[in-house]
Amino acid sequence: MRSHSITMLGTGLIGDFYTRTLHAQRSRDRVAVVYSRQASRAEAFATRWGVPHAVTDMAAAITHGASDVVVVALPNHLHEEAIALAAQAGKAVLCTKPLGRTAEEAARMLACVERAGVFAGYLEDLCYTPKTLKAVASVQQGAVGTVTWVRAREAHPGPHAAWFWDERLTGGGAIIDLGCHCIEIIRNFVGKDNRPLEVMCWADTLVHPVDAEDNAVALVKFASGAIGQFEVSWTFRGGMDLRDEVAGTHGTIWLNHFLRTGFEMFTSAPRDGYVAEKAETADGWLFPVGDEAAELGYVDMFTDMFDALDTGRAPRETFYDGLVVNAVMDAAYTSARSRRWEAVNLPDWRGGDVPRLHVEPERLDGQLVIKRERLPDGRARLILRDPITGEFGERVQ
Repeated sequence: MRSHSITMLGTGLIGDFYTRTLHAQRSRDRVAVVYSRQASRAEAFATRWGVPHAVTDMAAAITHGASDVVVVALPNHLHEEAIALAAQAGKAVLCTKPLGRTAEEAARMLACVERAGVFAGYLEDLCYTPKTLKAVASVQQGAVGTVTWVRAREAHPGPHAAWFWDERLTGGGAIIDLGCHCIEIIRNFVGKDNRPLEVMCWADTLVHPVDAEDNAVALVKFASGAIGQFEVSWTFRGGMDLRDEVAGTHGTIWLNHFLRTGFEMFTSAPRDGYVAEKAETADGWLFPVGDEAAELGYVDMFTDMFDALDTGRAPRETFYDGLVVNAVMDAAYTSARSRRWEAVNLPDWRGGDVPRLHVEPERLDGQLVIKRERLPDGRARLILRDPITGEFGERVQ
């Protein structure tokens, strides 16, 4: 089995999560080179994770002979430069979310790797959480029928690094930071062939003294008629709230990924330790996470990426997926300003042509059956409609 040596671009929290996962999961893959603009950060990261080469020049890190894969764990405004250098070096490149600050930027990155013919994967970890993978498989097997509505929510007290708060560097606020997760989760459930058509979005800065939005809610309309709903917040108190809901013609799925995982603990002992990402307190009622890297999807994400690289297939999440997400976010920002439904601009649509969903109604004695329900006495009540007159009625059996 092939092993890979990795250049890790970035030494922040995400770089730590990525490296811990890479070194632990497949074991044979190792970070060989780490890059940071600050020598002290690069050297501390190298010491922490046993990385042999710490450098402060991005181009030198990417072209370093000790690595064959580049992982981009940098602030958003540096993604395009890093990806261009990796493509030029002929190396596989994996990029954290969001791919770009805008769809235009993401399209340039996609074109860059495709021209170079290098492997490119989009590191959208929350599409790889164990619960999400199981739920998506259940949907694909028909467990909920045809999907009609998906809600994805991510909310926490705000990002952990200063650059996240500067929309000049990031491209936006809570939508660009958290909405990218939610949109791609929604796409996994409604189906990636299902074209996103329009977005209606509210966004505002309610709490923090910043220019970017710290709260937003949006609706995404898909070609099938399904609706995606995402809610994002940088002002939620109490930790990190990651929840998804899926509704279909024959079933429903509820997912809670982080705050209610079955591990709840109360403590009044004096302590100041780490509990979980975005946790705000170390005493009182706490909701620790057993294996944080696994629960957040990093383990299955990197397994998929490197297995795809080794076998020559596309990963579950590609740069094209990142482009679609950026296009939806662009429409969300436009809608927040216009206060109208806004079209999703995707001139290079590579998905399918999904028809509008249609459910053939049950019929009884020429009547359309709208609903069946069981009464307390065991009998069944049917809500009916006459297809000719349009009148409604009911029957008890």
